[in-house]
Amino acid sequence: MARRSDHSREELKELILDSAADIVKQEGLAALTARRVADAIGYSPGTLYNLFANLDDLVLHLNGRTLDHLRDDLANVPLSGNAKADTGALAAAYLRYLEKQPALWQLLFDHKLPDGAELPAWYAEHIGQTLSILERALAPAYVNNTAGAENAARILWASLHGICSLASSGKLPVVSSQTVTEMVTTLVENFIAGVIANKAGD
Repeated sequence: MARRSDHSREELKELILDSAADIVKQEGLAALTARRVADAIGYSPGTLYNLFANLDDLVLHLNGRTLDHLRDDLANVPLSGNAKADTGALAAAYLRYLEKQPALWQLLFDHKLPDGAELPAWYAEHIGQTLSILERALAPAYVNNTAGAENAARILWASLHGICSLASSGKLPVVSSQTVTEMVTTLVENFIAGVIANKAGD
């Protein structure tokens, strides 16, 4: 059984997040409680609340770490300056991450804060850092239009999530006979084609 003195504050924080991630991957968000995490690491539930304001705060930090890992995976994709090719490559990397960590990916969208609670600024920064990679891929299609690339990145992210959520829930065959990879490829190709067509018509 671990004691408080066995870990520094940062080590303990990572230990808690690792344990919470294991519970979510094995049993889902509904199984995640302070008691379960505390028992898994050999500390009291009160120790968790010395590091996190509440369980929602713990989940936000876990999601923030997931976004960082996704960002790192996307950042490893080399960008060529071709919006269509680069966006397609990032979408493929996004799908690979989903396949690698389906439960943690789902937690990004399943967890909801209580009514009236707002996402902290630090969490919005994690989202922004991840989306900035997609913005850079789209930038060649939005020359001198940074706002356009930012907006497009968020629309495409939301669209990817819709397809992936259907696939994750097993409902994709209800709307299409295509695989999730085929649908994402079609989405990216049509999205970029639309951007280019609109630009030509300006």
